[in-house]
Amino acid sequence: MVKLALTGLSLFFYTIMNAQVKNDAWLEKLLRDKASPLLTHILNNPDTFHYQLIYTQINRDKNNKPSFKQYYLHVDRDQYFNPASTVKMPVAFLALEKLNAMKNTGVNKYTNMLTDSAYNGQTAVLSDSTAENGMPSVAQYVRKIFLVSDNDAYNRLYEFVGQKTINTRLWQMGYKDFRITRRFVRATEEENRHTNPIRFTDNAGNLIYRQPEAYSDINFDFSKKILVGKAHYDRDENLIHEPMDFTTHNNAPLEDLQQIMQSVLFHQYTPAKQRFGLTGEDYAFLLQYMSELPFESAYPKYDTTEFFDSYTKFFWFRAGKQKIPEHIRVFNKTGWSYGFLTDIAYIVDFKNNVEFMLTGNIYVNSDGILNDDKYEYEEIGYPFFKEVGSIIYEYELKRERKYTPKLDEFIMEYK
Repeated sequence: MVKLALTGLSLFFYTIMNAQVKNDAWLEKLLRDKASPLLTHILNNPDTFHYQLIYTQINRDKNNKPSFKQYYLHVDRDQYFNPASTVKMPVAFLALEKLNAMKNTGVNKYTNMLTDSAYNGQTAVLSDSTAENGMPSVAQYVRKIFLVSDNDAYNRLYEFVGQKTINTRLWQMGYKDFRITRRFVRATEEENRHTNPIRFTDNAGNLIYRQPEAYSDINFDFSKKILVGKAHYDRDENLIHEPMDFTTHNNAPLEDLQQIMQSVLFHQYTPAKQRFGLTGEDYAFLLQYMSELPFESAYPKYDTTEFFDSYTKFFWFRAGKQKIPEHIRVFNKTGWSYGFLTDIAYIVDFKNNVEFMLTGNIYVNSDGILNDDKYEYEEIGYPFFKEVGSIIYEYELKRERKYTPKLDEFIMEYK
């Protein structure tokens, strides 16, 4: 067992004092009854690991219509965690939605998308060697976001949709505490408000549509300080003996991430206000790349020693770089940064007709120093996701269902 010194953690997390923490005793008992010493240790120390878990039980009626029951463990929308790459998920959805609103321009997700530069710190993208035709497109960026969590792909879709549209649209859908303020590249707050001019062209290079550069004048509420850790390295690699300030960083409550994922996977059963403006073909496209594994992708083509099966599949599989059985598919989005690990997953076992969602995160940074690249991902974080996933799956295998789910809509053809 990994030995952990709790006294080594000196952390400050911003949390509203009267925040409503959601807990279900049943879920905690289920985990504790099966827990290893390591998982028991984690469960006993929520103030150290700041874990949050949502188990979504899915039951079908005689018409195969699903209903959803959420079980929570230490879920607190006011406890900050760095969402890292999980914010790529709604940005990808919004990029496809925006294209549908532009259909009269003749642009679609496969159209060549050329990004230019017009402001300090911006960079251009005029080709993409990972694409079959050598050209960037929204489709190729979405693929890379879900296959391997590519940062540049997210940056380009952030620039296409625009900071203001991203946030106002999510707030309109009811995700009032969501905040996406930045790309994943070194940039100031002001530079992140400016987004690049973009051109869409046909294969002969003829211009189809031009999107001008944009500026986001949106007002964010940064009145509540968010500080994490006891020290951090700044962008110039200087050790600063103060907590790291996340006040202006991206913010994504775990419950919102779960609902956003559910709203796409089960869009037919989602209230209209929370549905993205996507087509049936968009949904099929997303299901394909949320679940496809790196070795199954030809464009992009990945080195599978680096991008192994479970590279972005934390629940149940990431620890030990497990091979995922052919009859199981995971539709998900993960994020990892600053000692935070997060996964929003829908897990399907086609052989045993099992389906459920698991959403969770954990903080593993025993020295309390951020940006030192010393996090216990391998020792604690991934084993946490593996064991929780395994316990819930074993429970689901034995759970009685009145109606067996028909899961054909989630069977994809991976070329």
